[in-house]
Amino acid sequence: MKIAILDYQLGNVRSLINACESLGAEVILTGDHNEILDSNGLILPGVGSFPQGIKNLEKFDLIKTVKCFAASKKPFLGICLGMQMLFDSSEEFGTHKGMSIIKGDVKKFPIQKLDYKKLPHVGWNEIVQNKQQNSLFLRNLADKSDMYFVHSYYASPADSSNILTTTNYAGFDFCSSVIMDNIIGCQFHPEKSGKNGLIFMKNFIEMCNE
Repeated sequence: MKIAILDYQLGNVRSLINACESLGAEVILTGDHNEILDSNGLILPGVGSFPQGIKNLEKFDLIKTVKCFAASKKPFLGICLGMQMLFDSSEEFGTHKGMSIIKGDVKKFPIQKLDYKKLPHVGWNEIVQNKQQNSLFLRNLADKSDMYFVHSYYASPADSSNILTTTNYAGFDFCSSVIMDNIIGCQFHPEKSGKNGLIFMKNFIEMCNE
């Protein structure tokens, strides 16, 4: 069993690699089309801005690869920016097209509606599980588990049934993870979320093994 971490030269993925390896997974950091499609699972990480992320994916000709893997029905995890780029568009630094794998848009927190006017949303916060979902991705995770966040934009799925968890920041509820068939995306960083994050990653790895 092998899990590919997409290498599109944006962000430090060492903590993600360490988390996967600590759980016994064999991981490869790669941008090679064939290696990615041959893998049992794919992780699309992300640190940085939406337009820069899409630009890098285009530069390394990886958008088709990501879409092919998403259609393969094998487990696919997008983290933070990696999740946001799965959507139709983002309003970060203007309006930019995403990969349209999941319908919906990425929006900036409405700072005028926040109880306190501070962005980005940084630190530990609870994820509230959508009771309509019974996903194996959340197996052994208690409701309202704490995860670590760093972001100023959030994903807004067009179909509310794609919402896996929500989180409240400064009085504003937002979608903190999404699910669609074999695809899961999380706004939080599981690789930086201690024990809860490792449980989340373990669930993903176990699904790659099935």
